[in-house]
Amino acid sequence: MATSEFVPQPARYAIFVDAGYLYAASGALLLGCSSRREYRVAAEKLIKALTSHADEQLLGELLRVYWFDAAPKRQPTVDQRVIANLPLVKLRLGNLNAQGQQKGVDAQLRADLEALARHRAITDAVLLAGDEDMLPAVEAAQRYGVRVHLWGVEPTHGSNQAEWLVWESDTVEVLQADFLRPYFTKAKVLPVPAPPAAVPGGGPVERTPVPSPAQVFAGRVPSVRPAPAAATARGPAAPTPATVAAAMNSTGLASGVSDGKLGPDRDHMLEIGEHVAQKWIFERGRDNIRDLLPGPILPPVIDKELLIEAEKELGGSLRPYQEARTWLRDGFWERVYREFGIGIGKSD
Repeated sequence: MATSEFVPQPARYAIFVDAGYLYAASGALLLGCSSRREYRVAAEKLIKALTSHADEQLLGELLRVYWFDAAPKRQPTVDQRVIANLPLVKLRLGNLNAQGQQKGVDAQLRADLEALARHRAITDAVLLAGDEDMLPAVEAAQRYGVRVHLWGVEPTHGSNQAEWLVWESDTVEVLQADFLRPYFTKAKVLPVPAPPAAVPGGGPVERTPVPSPAQVFAGRVPSVRPAPAAATARGPAAPTPATVAAAMNSTGLASGVSDGKLGPDRDHMLEIGEHVAQKWIFERGRDNIRDLLPGPILPPVIDKELLIEAEKELGGSLRPYQEARTWLRDGFWERVYREFGIGIGKSD
């Protein structure tokens, strides 16, 4: 007797988040902001809240969270890199063009939802979106027997989700302002950088040169520093290694103790930290680096990237040398603060 190839599947669900819709609708609702640059999102905590809420509403286990967003040339921002490192979270990036329009995001969401439904990987799908372009994916998933639960953000007025999308979904829920409010805050306004001040006597302020890796290895790192008068003319000093070390230790992020071996020189580490900051500003853009402010604490994912980048340039490990890692971070922040015309950064 032949058996059916279709056997009951254990209950399992996935969460599909259109971050562009979630952020825009929440920013308008909670802060009256129309641009993502005007507010900050505690994305990791928000994702945990969404998964916990889904666990309360649905039966079965979570397969994973699919997070759909966009970035210029598909180069992830600081926040997106943090999200990509979260467990059970899959970051999908489309392109963000010069007009601020997302391209390719809807197509990726539709493809993932339909593929999981077709392969019977899920029995339920939570869709946090509002665009009518999601409708074909909802219909396709339902044809494979998947229940689609549409979540939306409380609208400021009327509706912020397409009517047909609401009609076609199996269940509909609106996330209220009180649920979302803890994860959205107004961005701090940064001061406009002042032009370089002149040293008394007419000359420009001398900038600390950023060394090349070859100079570091050869031990010929430039160590020219502004004279006291020049430093006074430039404004408040950048944070000292002691400032950053105290902040790192206060959060428990600093770990490891030197084993007594002679570690890298302080000036070398300060210069390499500046070099990495300069490289990131050029490669990742000022807006992405601005997201790290006010500092001086780096998200663990980014701090690890900084350490790896420095170790590549040094050709050796910095892990046994806590003090050297502190100097590295201090040099990094000196360059970042100088880029944005900021004096001493304070850790929250």
